[in-house]
Order: sequence, then C-alpha cells, then structure tokens
Amino acid sequence: MDAQPATNPPGKLKIIDAMRTLLDDRTFESLTISEIAASAGVTEGLIYKYFKDKRDLLHHVLKEHYEHFLVQLDRDLQGIDGALNKLKKIIWSSIERYANHRVFARIILLEVRNSEEYFRSEAYALVRQYNRIIIDIINEGIANGEIRDTLPPAYIRNAMFGAIEHSCLNRAIFNEPVSTTETAQVITELLFHGIKR
Repeated sequence: MDAQPATNPPGKLKIIDAMRTLLDDRTFESLTISEIAASAGVTEGLIYKYFKDKRDLLHHVLKEHYEHFLVQLDRDLQGIDGALNKLKKIIWSSIERYANHRVFARIILLEVRNSEEYFRSEAYALVRQYNRIIIDIINEGIANGEIRDTLPPAYIRNAMFGAIEHSCLNRAIFNEPVSTTETAQVITELLFHGIKR
C-alpha cells in the first residue's frame, strides 16, 4: 500500500485506510458510514468532520491513488526519448497500477463513473491531468513524425484507455491476476501498428 501524506491527522488516516480495506472485497454501495467508522475504530462524527459523505471519502481515496500514480509516472518517464517509447511506458505503468492496486482498479472501473459528483471532484481533476500528459505525448509524436497526423489525438488516447481498462476489468471484478508485461506488449503492438508512420 502507498504511504500516506504526513499532513493527514491520525483519525483521518484510519478512516482512509478502513475505506481501502473494505473496498478490497465489498462494493461501495454496500458499505455504510457506521461500518466504515467501526472498521476505522472512530466515531461516525469524525468521518463527517473530514468528509461530507461516503462518496466524498471514496473520491478522496481515489485522489490519493492518482497523486501517487502521477508522481510515479513522472519518475517513470524521466530519460525516455521518443513519443512511442513514452506511450509504451505509460501503458505499462497504467496496467501495473491496476494489477497491483485492486482497490484503485475497483474504484475507477466500477464505482465512480456513475456519479456526476465524480466529474466535479479533485480526483477527476487529476484524471484530466493524466489525460493531458498522454495527449501532449501524442502531439509530440505527431510533430516529430512518429505518429500519423491523420488520427485525432483524443481517439488514440481513447483506444489506449479502452484497451488498458478492458484488459484489467477482470482484476477489478473477479480479482484475477494481470500479467503487466505481457498485457502491455499486446496493447502496444495493437496500438502502435495502427498509429506508427
């Protein structure tokens, strides 16, 4: 599990950790505030001190996952030349995140997209930041001649996300293992044969 930011008070950390633990094999809808409080060893009032409701807590857990992921992604991309090489690394890192962080996979693939609140959350702002990184790399590839200029960057990104997410969906639903390297190689081969000049 990722380390928590040092600025979070102990009670808040307990609540966040309890939510993560419960989501490992429970759906968000099946959880109650009282169960989260009992699991965290805190009062329900303390949950409402830090979060406006259960969904706000869910979005916070997702936001922390994305914060850690974006830091990792920035580190992973250091020293990599070429847009296709960068996209290959992003594909691998994204699959690795889903494969090794099932709660992250469950939240993003199963729990949040059915709520309009998610699209106004800090977590979604980080998703948009992740999207911009990918679009910028695709545009870099178009500018330097690595990627065809006849394909809209957003469609390339969507194909990439769709392939990654569908390949990792059974991890989220059935807890089936995902081979990060093999899956990344197949998706890279599939996408790059379609976009390489």
